[in-house]
Amino acid sequence: MLVLVTGGTGFLGQHIARALLVQGDTPIILGRDFRDVQPLLHAGARALPLDMRDAATLADVCATADAVCHAGALSAAWGPWADFYAANVRATAAVVAGCQRGGARLVYISSPSVIFTGHDHHNLTEDAPYPRRFAALYSRSKKLGEDLVNGAAGLHAVILRPKAIFGPGDRSLLPRILAAARAGRLRQIGDGQNIVDVTYVENVADAVLLALRSPAATGGTYTITNGEHIRLWDLIRVVLRRLGIPADLRAVPLRVALAAATLMELRGHLIGREPMLTRYSTAILGRTQTYDLRRAQRDLAYHPRISVAEGVERTLQALAK
Repeated sequence: MLVLVTGGTGFLGQHIARALLVQGDTPIILGRDFRDVQPLLHAGARALPLDMRDAATLADVCATADAVCHAGALSAAWGPWADFYAANVRATAAVVAGCQRGGARLVYISSPSVIFTGHDHHNLTEDAPYPRRFAALYSRSKKLGEDLVNGAAGLHAVILRPKAIFGPGDRSLLPRILAAARAGRLRQIGDGQNIVDVTYVENVADAVLLALRSPAATGGTYTITNGEHIRLWDLIRVVLRRLGIPADLRAVPLRVALAAATLMELRGHLIGREPMLTRYSTAILGRTQTYDLRRAQRDLAYHPRISVAEGVERTLQALAK
């Protein structure tokens, strides 16, 4: 298939494009800076320079593909609503319109944060309701994206919600934690007993390939994880020690951290600068968040190929280069 990958120059997009090439498909990598994807282009991927804010052109190119993986998004804990709306809602509307026009199958990359309430979640299913108040503007924008996909008549689409993607090439999740630790600013949020799900990036790419070709998945929404509930702060300390970074982290009670994050956000609004900590990032680091994989296993035949332990080793090896 000819598969358009929005966000194809980013962390997840590159892994999706690589998996498509291995499978024999031709990925069209949509982005603005192609310096990091030269090996993929040499291997047969195609480059399409395009800013997703150009809605008309984005819809046109989606109409020419056999399938579209919409992985491009503004994923951040902080920022103006206008930026999230432009990147995650308006661009998704253009993708949906193009797929409707040309008949392309769509895999929309969403996030479990659309159902995150800021409290502990244990083995949550895809049927969990959206919260009345979203934990972050990012979450709200991705929910509106899901609404566009689910409400489009005649669209052959699958929604995937991968949780906490990590692996070689990660530019946000692990790097931010490591930067805080190296600067001596990282604190353990809560008692350190919170359990979370994470997902190795190649497993997410596997799920995308399955969703592109699974008739049973059409119209469905699927949480994607590694299927291993892990203690988050134990994992963070393992990574810090392996990298030679002090792992004796001072613990801050969750309630205190949330109060501090509230004040930091207020100051951030006043001075127009992203705070070091937000209530959303605090809750993500301090709350239990686990999910039920049975629907993805049933409809997609999804089974994580690479364990968390192996994924961490691969990530550490990449960081050492």
